[in-house]
Amino acid sequence: MQMAKKPVRMMLVITGFILLFFLLLQPWSLVEFKKYIAVLYPSGPIAHEERNLLLIIQALMLIVIVPVFIMIFVFSWIYRADNKKASYDPDLVDHRIAEYIWWGLPLVMTLIIGGISWVKTYELDPFKSIPSKKKEVTIQVVALQWKWLFIYPEENIASINFLQIPIDTPIHFVITADAPMNSFWIPHLGGQIYAMPKMKTELNLLANELGDFRGSSANISGEGFSGMHFITRVSSEDDYIAWLSDAKQSSKSLDFKAYNQIALPSKNNPVEFFQLTDQKLFDQVLMKYMKPQEKRENDVR
Repeated sequence: MQMAKKPVRMMLVITGFILLFFLLLQPWSLVEFKKYIAVLYPSGPIAHEERNLLLIIQALMLIVIVPVFIMIFVFSWIYRADNKKASYDPDLVDHRIAEYIWWGLPLVMTLIIGGISWVKTYELDPFKSIPSKKKEVTIQVVALQWKWLFIYPEENIASINFLQIPIDTPIHFVITADAPMNSFWIPHLGGQIYAMPKMKTELNLLANELGDFRGSSANISGEGFSGMHFITRVSSEDDYIAWLSDAKQSSKSLDFKAYNQIALPSKNNPVEFFQLTDQKLFDQVLMKYMKPQEKRENDVR
């Protein structure tokens, strides 16, 4: 009889310690979660909608999960070995109402979650432009080994591992890769999207908070993966214009020949700025693997 009580008591003690741990964790989490779990603290409308979708789906799933965990403890207590008052019903397995509950409720929840996900997936299409009174800024992104190249074709500048954008302005990213498949991700602003050689993908984001946000690779891509991250600086319009002016004064120029040197594998690359001297650089990167082998080798030389 005493042995039967021990598992139940142990489960209650463990549950108590878990709850206490999370309560003690709260002061730390309020500060650190915003820094390290960016998806829960969005700084743009796209990330905000994605965060809300995540929380809604989690809440709907908890409608099923929470009662199941409660019933585990309740049934463990009621049908413990020393409870002589508990009655055993061998026919409950074929009980029609019980069958409707444990098959019907998950089915209904699955349909609801699937419907919400389908609608939101269409609304948050990464290729869809963001309506705004401000002019959209186009930035071309190339995933390299192991660094990010950002090209501002309208401003004739480029940068490595640094991205600056104006606040409350739609940003249209055009993305490809000149390295193994990768994934472009700024967690505070929106979800990731893949970057692959010979393929152009698009992503539309907008930032409504000033600050520096971490951008990174969301796809493991080899030895230098851990250092493949960049700064995303959201600034005022005036600061953005001033930064563009400073970047245009860079002594380094970027054409396809210089690009081929930059594209060589390297790790933990510092921030660099360039004057863009080849307006078709992104198109050349996109098309380079579609050329015959001899032509590609001559271009590299």
